Amino acid sequence: MDKQDRMELESTERRNFLKVASTAGFTAALVAGASGALWSTEAAAQSANEERERESAAEHIMTIATAYVLGASRSYPIMQLDLKENIQNATNGKVYVKLAPGGQLGAGGALVQAVQGGTIQAAQHSLSNFAPFASTVDLINMPYLCGSNQRFTNLVTSDFWTSNVTPKIEENGFKPLFYVNIDPRVVAVRKGGDAVITPADMEGIKFRVPGSAMLQQYYRLVGANPTPVAWGETPSAIQQGVADALDPSVGALFVFGFKDILSHVTFTQAVPDSQVYSCNLEWFNSMPADVQEGIMWGSEMTAHQNLAKVPSARAYAMAELVKAGVEFHSLSDDQLAEWQDAGGYQRSEWDEFKVELAGSMDNFEQMVEAAGTQGKYYVHDA
Repeated sequence: MDKQDRMELESTERRNFLKVASTAGFTAALVAGASGALWSTEAAAQSANEERERESAAEHIMTIATAYVLGASRSYPIMQLDLKENIQNATNGKVYVKLAPGGQLGAGGALVQAVQGGTIQAAQHSLSNFAPFASTVDLINMPYLCGSNQRFTNLVTSDFWTSNVTPKIEENGFKPLFYVNIDPRVVAVRKGGDAVITPADMEGIKFRVPGSAMLQQYYRLVGANPTPVAWGETPSAIQQGVADALDPSVGALFVFGFKDILSHVTFTQAVPDSQVYSCNLEWFNSMPADVQEGIMWGSEMTAHQNLAKVPSARAYAMAELVKAGVEFHSLSDDQLAEWQDAGGYQRSEWDEFKVELAGSMDNFEQMVEAAGTQGKYYVHDA
């Protein structure tokens, strides 16, 4: 396809997007774009009609807001289009889902507040955003408690989580729909830096950290110099050398545009990059029983799709980063043990966090057991 053809195609897609948005609504235009229908006026019209019919036939409207654009699931399996489709189908069309992707209604804590206040029905946000409402949740940032995908999935689907954590979340007005498995955080080094394989390689590294006291302590224990930087300022901090390294998942590194400013990425599997879809509990409880059941079944279907998507999303993000010159390093069991020895949850430095967040050492040990017990869900680990 030459440049002229590309320009004409983009012009057609843009024109059709605006037409569908004006006649059938923004969500209809998003769905048409995600399905590749906008290049054809006829296909776009058909997609718009289907969305219009679904919305008019529905008895309830459910707005789901996210921080990610619709195409992000290719490398960051947030699965918002799948969740929309599954809830609509599982409720036999009684619920129509309006999507608000790409941070239109905010991100992170702002979305949590919007769900709690009932401004919107549901949203995606990090699991850490639940910590102010159920402090035990923040223990997901305890190094090597549930850093691997399987341990994280085991924990959030365990009887312990259901009986100890979910009630506290619900007390604050939320209904968790499903927990999104993305991949563990990594050690990603800026261009010009050396590969980090052992904790000894972290000496002197200015490591970008968020506000989490636990993550700051972990990187200090493994030899780095924790450097708090706001997320929005992180790309420039890495480029300018204010920070030498950072720790999002591979998918997040790609989605947020870090591929051209990194040299090495190491899979240390310490802490998960975990997300959740939460729903306003009062709104959920106001729905008829069959609609409630459909929403939860649609959410469970999407959880299965999310777990299946993890390795292919990672592979795509890695391939794109490799093209940009990034080198990847997977660690042996012995090498991972070295990281856990240096900063893992078994160290006494973590005891204060365990008691404060879990309520007691016994509760924390139950979390460890839950994370280490294979549940009914399998997920691939890097």
